Amino acid sequence: MSYYLVKLAVTTILIVLISEIAKRSSFVGALLASIPLVSVLAMIWLYIDTKDVSKISALATSVFWLVLPSLALFVSLPILLKQGVNFYASMGISIAVTVACYWFMVEILSHFSIKL
Repeated sequence: MSYYLVKLAVTTILIVLISEIAKRSSFVGALLASIPLVSVLAMIWLYIDTKDVSKISALATSVFWLVLPSLALFVSLPILLKQGVNFYASMGISIAVTVACYWFMVEILSHFSIKL
C-alpha cells in the first residue's frame, strides 16, 4: 500500500510543480509539460511492478501512435479561446475533438493491422 502512495505522491507533486512553474513562466511550464513525464513515470512504474520489457515496449509503441491525435487538443483549444468561447466550453469541445481523433487513429491503425 505504501508503494502506491509513493507513486501517487510523486506523480501528483510533478503535476502540481509544473502548474506552479507555468504561473511564473508559460515557456518553462510548457517545456516541462511537453516532456512525456506521465509516460516515463508509467513506464518506470510498470517496469518496477512487472520487470516485463515487452510490456514497456508495447506501452511505448502505443504512446507513440496516440501522441498524434492528442495534438488535436493543443490545436483546437487556443483556436476556440481566441474566438472568445468560454474556457470550460473550449476545454470540453477540445477534449471531444481529441477523443474523436483518438477513435479515428485507432480505426486507421486497425485498418493496417496495427494493434495498440
